[in-house]
Amino acid sequence: MKAVKIIELLRPKQWIKNLFVFAPILFAGKLLDIPLLIQNILAFVSFCCISSSVYILNDIVDVEADRVHKKKRYRPIAAGYVQIKEAKVLFVIMVFAALILAFYISVLFAVVVIAYFVNNLLYSFRIKNIVLLDVFSISIGFMLRVIAGAVAIDVSISSWMIITTIFISLFLGISKRRAELSGPNQENLEKQRKVLSDYDILFADQLNTIAATGTIISYALYTVSEKALQSFHTDKLIYTTPFVIYGIFRYLYLLHQKNLGESPTQIVTKDLPIIINSLFWLLACAFIIYKSRFGL
Repeated sequence: MKAVKIIELLRPKQWIKNLFVFAPILFAGKLLDIPLLIQNILAFVSFCCISSSVYILNDIVDVEADRVHKKKRYRPIAAGYVQIKEAKVLFVIMVFAALILAFYISVLFAVVVIAYFVNNLLYSFRIKNIVLLDVFSISIGFMLRVIAGAVAIDVSISSWMIITTIFISLFLGISKRRAELSGPNQENLEKQRKVLSDYDILFADQLNTIAATGTIISYALYTVSEKALQSFHTDKLIYTTPFVIYGIFRYLYLLHQKNLGESPTQIVTKDLPIIINSLFWLLACAFIIYKSRFGL
């Protein structure tokens, strides 16, 4: 039981967010380069370690708030399965593991990992209570994942990819706030998350409309950008845009009609239409980008 709760404290389900580290190698056309792929996998593991350290820290800092939440009160620290002293030791171990791997990859990659960690420290102790800046801090975390993926394999990254990452992460962050405001856990909202008093459903919906629109437009512009055309020698990547549009629409459907969204990871990993759509998008991108390697 103890070991299970310690693993749960690491939040392995949240590691799916670190797949953003693989975006640069996919769109750089280097996914079949085994040495670079191994380097990228190490970068992914490093981010899993550093992100787990952040989750541990958040659970330590938010222990009292979690105890008044209907779901979060069952988290290992809030429920008393893992003591705070034990959590602090695990936190240090994960930070050191992440940094050892990061410096092994490169000093510049380690700098990005440290920047990610500092951003999350600021979020945990201050920014999470400041309206708008809280979701922007989350967005910066996703952006740093993408930058780290590019740095790890030493490839340039499209500015449109960065912009798309910013918009989609803002979309996910705002959706989470919206779900918290409209979900079943309405008791003691301010104790659960202080910043929620500065949001309301209408405001979140307006922000989400902008973020969703920005995601779709910036992705479409990326597929026909000069860099994409030069890299892929084709303008066919634009045909993957409908998958992105459907994914956004499906997420909004689940958010508004099913009152989901408080856990973006749960939606992405459990909603079958989104899973199938994501796989088709990935396969379509891979086919268009790598078909010349197979003489197609």
